[in-house]
Amino acid sequence: MKGMRNSCIPDSGKAARIVSHAPLLIAGITAILFFPAAFAAEAAKSSSAQEVSRVDSPVHYDIRVHIDPLERTLKGRSVITANTREELTLVIGRRFEVLKGRVDGESIGPSATVGAMRAWRIPPEEKLPRRIEIEWRGELSPLDTSLDHRQTLGQNEPVSGESGTFLPDSSGWYPYLAGELASYDLSMELPVGQRGVVAGRLAEESESPQGFRARFEFPAPTGGIDLMAGPYIVETRTIRSAGGKPIVLRTYFHREVADLAGEYLDSVKGYIDLYESWIGAYPFTEFSIVSSPTPTGFGMPTLTYLGLEVLRLPFIRATSLGHEVLHNWWGNGVYPDYAKGNWSEGLTTFMADYAYKERESDSAAREMRQGWLRDFAALSPSQYAPLTSFTSRTHGASQIVGYNKAAMVFLMLRDLLGRETFDRALQTFWREQRFRVASWEDLQRAFETASGRKLHIFFDQWLTRPGAPVVRLTKAVRTKGVGGSHHVSVTLEQPEPAYRLRVPIAVRTQQGEEIHTVDLENTQQVFSIETGVPPLEVILDPDLRLFRHLMPQEATPILRQVMVNKTTVTVLLPESGPARDAAEILATKLQHRAPKLIPGTDNMPATPTLVIGLQDQVDAWLARHELHRPEDMKGKGSAQAWTTRLSDGTTLAVVSARDIESLAALTRPLPHYGRQSYVVFEGAKAVHRGTWPTRPQAVKLD
Repeated sequence: MKGMRNSCIPDSGKAARIVSHAPLLIAGITAILFFPAAFAAEAAKSSSAQEVSRVDSPVHYDIRVHIDPLERTLKGRSVITANTREELTLVIGRRFEVLKGRVDGESIGPSATVGAMRAWRIPPEEKLPRRIEIEWRGELSPLDTSLDHRQTLGQNEPVSGESGTFLPDSSGWYPYLAGELASYDLSMELPVGQRGVVAGRLAEESESPQGFRARFEFPAPTGGIDLMAGPYIVETRTIRSAGGKPIVLRTYFHREVADLAGEYLDSVKGYIDLYESWIGAYPFTEFSIVSSPTPTGFGMPTLTYLGLEVLRLPFIRATSLGHEVLHNWWGNGVYPDYAKGNWSEGLTTFMADYAYKERESDSAAREMRQGWLRDFAALSPSQYAPLTSFTSRTHGASQIVGYNKAAMVFLMLRDLLGRETFDRALQTFWREQRFRVASWEDLQRAFETASGRKLHIFFDQWLTRPGAPVVRLTKAVRTKGVGGSHHVSVTLEQPEPAYRLRVPIAVRTQQGEEIHTVDLENTQQVFSIETGVPPLEVILDPDLRLFRHLMPQEATPILRQVMVNKTTVTVLLPESGPARDAAEILATKLQHRAPKLIPGTDNMPATPTLVIGLQDQVDAWLARHELHRPEDMKGKGSAQAWTTRLSDGTTLAVVSARDIESLAALTRPLPHYGRQSYVVFEGAKAVHRGTWPTRPQAVKLD
């Protein structure tokens, strides 16, 4: 997919995701911008597993660009060499003026306008190589540091200013061939005091009274180029890979965070060591952490681009940073076949975010699994989607499916095959698919080869079916066997069409818990479990290792249930004035869309409901509906948010603030606490938060 970049926007300690171009529609032909499988074989011609050298790429860009951040201007020249005979589509952002364009010495001719892009159809040609020359210039948009995380994530404009320049690939800031992977050489010129970086190897750089110059090489076929620049202080460190290859680590940091450089370089070294020992050799020659004046959290090959405030967050080095380093293997080292689903985000989440929790403690890992299942329970059926349709995160629902569900599929696969076989399959997948386009099917083959087992049923049901299984523990009966043994007859049910599931069952005795795994294949099945001592209780999936719909008592309400559900309605209790404005802004931020408003005088609707108001207004509304504020939250903080499940099973979320200022202070922080059942704020700071207690599916035995 053209212009991909991973995004690690923090969400109360959580990491995240990918940005991409939409399909281009040119003269009635859809030019889908994913990686054609035909390029996989070409990409596979890279030299050794120890380093990326020049790859025989079918397309190569030689780009020279001059950027003036104060004037917000860009001038560029590119020579594109294409060793392919097929028809090509040349694309550049419409905001840029093409000064010169030639294809094999002939004028490029008129372009077609396609949204924010202009495009040229280049007919097939037998004679190779083909040479396309383009000179262009244009004005960049002013840098806006007031944007929040989500606005920055969706930003597709090339922006520039004294404190930073960001040219996202999706803006079309340079001419490219749609749908084609390409290697590149890129030379940049910037004024004195500015430094710039793109993905790849820094081949040369110089600084003089005339300005800064640098040349970067990316020898493997890749999907796009993002350029970052700013008044950076650069710190460099060279480490050795497991195979002895030198890897150059750099920080490009603004002065405000330059003191963090050493800690970040230490952390990157640790992550490269971890994943080299787990997967295989780091595929590039360097890795850089680049600071941004806006709240970005992006990952590209060989670098990550993190906002100044993001870099200061204490948990970033222990979470999001490792996620983005790992993307150099999954996503930027092996490319997902987006037409068949993006597996890389789920695998990266499993081997980064979740793996760190496993290393922390069993309880921390269980808490993350519980969070994934609670998040899924927050979706409405209309938001379910199969993993084969996931390409990138566009909203909360897509992250819950493409990141969390996919990560739990890998967890279940590891539980099925064992850790040693699972890791061996991934190492083989890496060796065979490095710099290729790979699909879920390729992953399946790797796991089948390593395990010697057919896994088509496992992959088919988890990848192609939307939603999740519903498993109920409906009955458990204890009987005494011969020789002092004891048996428990356990009945499990699931609706049609049945999944084939490995269901963990815990049998509690006076001596502790025994975990048994049963194979559920039908809509109703009875299992006999033998224990050596009298069983006291049977519990379904106590460690939450099976991806499934939680029952109401297992999934206590959380704020995300009103944030991501498209059927949510909103009650704004302030009738007018600044308080009304603050409440409406907060509702919009929480739901990432204009709220569906209903009057506060209406009866309680049978759909998820968000209520926002000042303290006295909230108390009056609650009393009218015979509800109450939680006892342990009364009188605490300047603002509170909490959830409750109503008698008809729907979720109610209430936001209550002491005054207008306290309500307005929630606009930025509250959207990041979707996984909480309740949060207490003092100003913009969360001082108390948590989730309501849950009860597993369990049957006590007589």
